[in-house]
Amino acid sequence: MCGLYASVGFEPDEQRIDIIRHRGPDGRGWEVTPSPSGPVALGHRRLAIIDVSDAGLQPMSDISGRYKLIFNGEIYNYIELREELRTKGEIFHTESDSEVLLRSYMVWGFDCLHKLRGMFAFLIWDEREKLLFAARDRFGIKPLYVFEGTGGFAFASEIKQLVGLKGWSGRMNVARVHDFLSAGVSDHTAETMFEGVRQLRGGEQAIVRADGPVPRAEIRRWYPATAGDLHLTESEASARFRDLLDASVRLHLRSDVSIGSCLSGGLDSSAIVCLMARDLPPGTALNTVSACYPNKEVDEKPFMDAVVGRTGATPHFVYPRADDVFDRAAEITWHQDEPFGSSSIFAQWCVFEEARKAGIKVMLDGQGADEQLAGYHGAFGYHLVALRQQRKIGQIVRTIIERRRYHGAPMSPPVREHVLPLLPAGLASWIGTKLPPPVPQPPYYDWLSGPLIRAAGNPQGPLALATASLDLPPIIDVRTLCLTLTYASNLQMLLHWEDRNSMAHSIEARVPFLDHPLVEFNLALGNRHKVVGGDTKRVLRRAMDGVLPSTVRHRRDKLGFSTPEEAWFRGPLRERVVAGIEASLTRYPDLFDPAATRALASDMLEGRRAVDFTLWRIVNLGIWGEKFNVTV
Repeated sequence: MCGLYASVGFEPDEQRIDIIRHRGPDGRGWEVTPSPSGPVALGHRRLAIIDVSDAGLQPMSDISGRYKLIFNGEIYNYIELREELRTKGEIFHTESDSEVLLRSYMVWGFDCLHKLRGMFAFLIWDEREKLLFAARDRFGIKPLYVFEGTGGFAFASEIKQLVGLKGWSGRMNVARVHDFLSAGVSDHTAETMFEGVRQLRGGEQAIVRADGPVPRAEIRRWYPATAGDLHLTESEASARFRDLLDASVRLHLRSDVSIGSCLSGGLDSSAIVCLMARDLPPGTALNTVSACYPNKEVDEKPFMDAVVGRTGATPHFVYPRADDVFDRAAEITWHQDEPFGSSSIFAQWCVFEEARKAGIKVMLDGQGADEQLAGYHGAFGYHLVALRQQRKIGQIVRTIIERRRYHGAPMSPPVREHVLPLLPAGLASWIGTKLPPPVPQPPYYDWLSGPLIRAAGNPQGPLALATASLDLPPIIDVRTLCLTLTYASNLQMLLHWEDRNSMAHSIEARVPFLDHPLVEFNLALGNRHKVVGGDTKRVLRRAMDGVLPSTVRHRRDKLGFSTPEEAWFRGPLRERVVAGIEASLTRYPDLFDPAATRALASDMLEGRRAVDFTLWRIVNLGIWGEKFNVTV
């Protein structure tokens, strides 16, 4: 895991690689080459994970000097690829996966991407063709940003490296800021919240030709966002899932440095830890790092303890403090590059901070399972709609009852929406009279209605925008929801946050659930392997029978690095929340209706409505604007 920078046409500036030294404290490389389009700069900061010797330093060149590579990520199947390349006559001089990647490109060209299993963002300069090739992994695990300015193109691991290039505006992208403020969504399109900065999306490649006076770029997809169609029994699906996940975990354990895991106590991270315990060589220490709280409504320590007891892992616990949310907010925002959605990102920051203190350099995590397997409770709505369309009233009733039993969800609204329309009119009317009256909705505040932002929102909403941007099918059921969340929306946002939080502490975060054979299998599974009654992630629960502690395998609540945000905001952080909202209103008056924004905040802080992530988004926008001097 590393940091990189490349530019064609811009004046070379080594500070653009040094500003991200946190991504690579183990080595530094910088080279500048002339081209007809102007200087070509390649910069690299190295975090040494595979072959930690100086042989792995970058930019890495082939013997002829034609090709030069800068690479961020891991190629987990590098051992197998190296053996395949040796049969083709390739000779290797290092034990690094970087050299395997370089020689894969030399032998297979652009098609090498389809042979890679891993997470990656890399660029290769071809001196003979005067061509810069860039690519990002299938799901966007590793970042790669692109800026086209005055007379040049630049690529970077973090947006902050691009600030001040010729053509940089420093203005916000109001449409994407609208999506963030209104729905808490980011990274759902190629655009960022900075005007003029885009990212290569997961599964995209770029070619910059520097053989003329002005560089020319082309961006296209190399990995399509699609899913197959599998028809398996529950036992067949769970057995295949377990084999694929176990194989992925074994690959993700390849490392020449210390390795551990995040452990939240949920299904996903617990499954990773339990499989790691089985696959690590005998005598190898297994370290876990977890965030805990005295607030029982968000504390998952009993589940963590169950996993630690099952695996014999060495646990490390960190207890995030309320005061640090604001004390560290500017620092975390600088590392994140863009505003982030909730204080749970602070909890994750604390986990990686503790991992670094414990000397752990590689951390496995459970990101990706929720998106592929319908782990979010919002999937129930799509599930019920599909059942209603199929007139499966028995399954509808079962789902409603189990959601009440497992999650405390109210029964009346889904009965009205999904059961009564399927009943004879008389029976539906009679049952309707027996139901409690609808709960009054809290008042609506049109708080995001300033003159600048009013026209910026997409009428279809951010999720539909994400779906359309990759030509995915519209979301009509659990399966199509999973497709969008995995390829186009939620996952990319979570990966962004995790990459920045881990790399801020010079730690490589790995995500075994995103091994592409496993992802393709999961997305091809039918709905019945994901949501059954009140259960989410059904195939994972079945596959982990005998692996996970039963208390974890059967838990149905959903937290995941949550913080006691409501208690904190109404208690010790109340004055700072109010001050933060006022600062954002002052800095960006054209985005908000001040009276409506203050009324919304007052209702939440006074207990008249539940605290949600809206307050933090408003506060953090102002922090981001100040840290990066963002104008409108």
